[in-house]
Amino acid sequence: MNMDPKQFVPPEHDAAKRIFPIVIVGHVDHGKSTLIGRLMYDTGTIEAGKVRELETAAAKRGRPVEWSFLLDALELERDQGITLDTTRIWFSTRARPYVIIDAPGHHELLRNMLTGAAAAEAAILVIDAAQGMGEQTRRHANLLSLLGIGQVLVAINKIDLIDHDEVRFNALADEIRAYLGRLKLKPRAIVPVSARAGDNIATISPLTAWYRGPSLLDALDQLSPIAKLPDADLRFSVQDIWFRDDKRIIVGRIDSGRLALGDELIFAPSGGKARVAEILNWGKVKSTSGTQAGQSIAFTLDRQILIERGAIAHHRGKAPHVGHHLDLQLIWLDPEPLQLGERLTLRIGTQELDGHVEKIHNIIDLGTLSPEPAHTVPANAIARISLITRKPIVADPNAPLSASGRAVLARRHRVVAGAWVTELSNHAGDNLTPV
Repeated sequence: MNMDPKQFVPPEHDAAKRIFPIVIVGHVDHGKSTLIGRLMYDTGTIEAGKVRELETAAAKRGRPVEWSFLLDALELERDQGITLDTTRIWFSTRARPYVIIDAPGHHELLRNMLTGAAAAEAAILVIDAAQGMGEQTRRHANLLSLLGIGQVLVAINKIDLIDHDEVRFNALADEIRAYLGRLKLKPRAIVPVSARAGDNIATISPLTAWYRGPSLLDALDQLSPIAKLPDADLRFSVQDIWFRDDKRIIVGRIDSGRLALGDELIFAPSGGKARVAEILNWGKVKSTSGTQAGQSIAFTLDRQILIERGAIAHHRGKAPHVGHHLDLQLIWLDPEPLQLGERLTLRIGTQELDGHVEKIHNIIDLGTLSPEPAHTVPANAIARISLITRKPIVADPNAPLSASGRAVLARRHRVVAGAWVTELSNHAGDNLTPV
């Protein structure tokens, strides 16, 4: 049902509830931006003045009103008809506030899509009802799986282009379930929608009377937030060491867990141990006794130990892995293929080390999802490689949602791959963890 933005009152929500981040992914022409614009419209996020701007912009270009114009702020984007960068959009339902990370779908823009998806707790995969699943759709589904985003909704968009046909919808839904199932993803809902007309976005449309599932907004509200990072093991990434008077001040970010006065910290990879003596706030001792995930802090220790940028602080018995030999799952973003033996720069959090490609295990065939032997990795391919670093690296394997599980690879200062650590050891099969 279409809503009049001049009369619509935005739904109330509990301001204390934390914002739920989601990512919108899919093929370049399957209607992601239009869907997001419609979500904003149907939740009362758009003011009447903005609607008039849309109408003016549409008339200027000789086109009907497009909700995607809400996001495509640049003239270049409007003229080309594609989304060029990751955009953050806020809206609320009665259940909670959301931030939507709109990720580009064009195959050359996977770098931005990767950046957006890594921050999300759930995803909406948009698929054109008439065109079905294409290579870009499959690649994005693979990225969701690799990133560990298990909560996925599927919006089969442009349902009007297949005349709201139940049989064709069910056939496509079955194909999608089968493909996602092979990636160990189970869609929470597959919703037939028309983003332009608003069918099944906020309310169920009579044009799909055969559909018995939730609207897209209701399906979103049924998703659950992931485990809160403050409840996870402590991972503090050292960004810098400051010297003030006779104090050495450790500066960095708490990626997960909690840190409090008096805590014994172990710094990987060196294994040095000390207790938190003071937690500082712009040079002054803080009155609070502790801090938690997401905060950038500074603190002093009760004794002098060797600490360098890139070290990871953790609690006893909750150690990350340390080693020189990494297995990585990656998506290669550079036009120039990755070569065996090539030297790259590996970055995990504040760590930065040089390494060389010891082995290219395989690349993934996006159609069959089977690993294929390879000696190089071409642009946009998903691959598994082994990398050896001269100095030890600290990471949490198989934790793609954590800062200590994600990595980037750079070649000559240019980021060429997003990666996830799947194994870390001194020798294959020999994981080492500090006490």
